[in-house]
Amino acid sequence: MTRFLFAGIAIRILRLQFPALRSRHVYIRDKIALLKTINAIQQGGANNLQIVTDFDLTITKQHINGTHVLSSFGMFRTCKQLPQQYLDKAKHLYNKYRPIEIDPVMPVNKKADAMHDWMTAAQNLLKGFEFNPHELEEVARTFDNILRDGTENFFEKLYNARVPIIVFSAGLGDIVEAVLRYHNALFDNVKVISNFLKYNGNQLDGFKNDVLIHVYNKNECALANDYLKILQKRQNVLLMGDTIGDANMIDGIEDTKAVLKIGFLYEHVEASLDSFMENFDIVLVDDQTMQVPMEILQNIL
Repeated sequence: MTRFLFAGIAIRILRLQFPALRSRHVYIRDKIALLKTINAIQQGGANNLQIVTDFDLTITKQHINGTHVLSSFGMFRTCKQLPQQYLDKAKHLYNKYRPIEIDPVMPVNKKADAMHDWMTAAQNLLKGFEFNPHELEEVARTFDNILRDGTENFFEKLYNARVPIIVFSAGLGDIVEAVLRYHNALFDNVKVISNFLKYNGNQLDGFKNDVLIHVYNKNECALANDYLKILQKRQNVLLMGDTIGDANMIDGIEDTKAVLKIGFLYEHVEASLDSFMENFDIVLVDDQTMQVPMEILQNIL
């Protein structure tokens, strides 16, 4: 009975302070727990907060008018100087592994193995042909509506509050940075942790990073990343992602206190919603904006 009373109070408070949470596409796992987490982050203030977010389909939209938005690797494949042989093989890998990545039934360990195989094969394709990185900036300009509505304002507000943003991407870091730079969102409080192109002279030679980052090993990569260790004193986290793997991005990082997880869901909604609800505090179904994160942030900073 007491819990029902507190739940009713929590619902009223959330509706008053965060009108965006009233929307039908917003799913909240536990309203009492969510309110406690938000209050804890508010009390900690900006100096104890950090943002950890995925890029593809999280900072970027999942679709525009029903057309799927390209991933950072997909944007890279629009580069005109890429040889046709690379494009054909990269498309084959996408068609093979993307359905596995978003499969709502397959066990996570099997999906993780498949994602590792995908990234290994993708790296091997990126070897032995010339590539001028200046074209990446041109590609970024062609995707001028790709970020979620309100993203630039979201990033600017965090910059002004000196809150660090870690963009933790299993995609292509060079494209991630180019897109953020084009949209005036690559502030000096933004750190991109991703797979970056490696060069041997003017030819591509795979990726720079020792460990290939994929959707389901971000938590392991986080443990090995010195930048994230430096930020451990910021014990409150707003985390955003679009896969179950993203929900675990900071698992294993010590001394976190209040962690608020927001998941963006678009594909296989009926089959995936339950697992998303188990892993995220808030699930946003077919929401192509930053409205909910921004509204929560305005009540924290």
